[in-house]
Amino acid sequence: QVQLVESGGGLVQPGGSLRLSCAASGFTFSRYAMSWYRQAPGKERELVAAITSTGGTTNYADSMKGRFTISRDNAKNTVYLQMNSLKPEDTAVYFCHCWYGPRLEVWGQGTLVTVSS
Repeated sequence: QVQLVESGGGLVQPGGSLRLSCAASGFTFSRYAMSWYRQAPGKERELVAAITSTGGTTNYADSMKGRFTISRDNAKNTVYLQMNSLKPEDTAVYFCHCWYGPRLEVWGQGTLVTVSS
């Protein structure tokens, strides 16, 4: 069964940090690029960051550059999102995503990040 399971969300104060994890199963994780998305209340889902299959190239949405870092451990079938200097506007449900074949994609269930004092 192809599956992505996120963890690591929670409540954090502005300026704080969180590290999200996404564990993959059911497909050959090391072959595929991975992405993190987020969806804030009342807003559309947006791309946060992406990483190539080897981890050699990463891309970020402009508002996350310099604060967020995407990484992966292919031995553990896991992708991470390190989030620093968090702001209230970063409050959202964070999802990981993978295209693992032609017209084949999988989403995780999401993990809620709340940035509030």
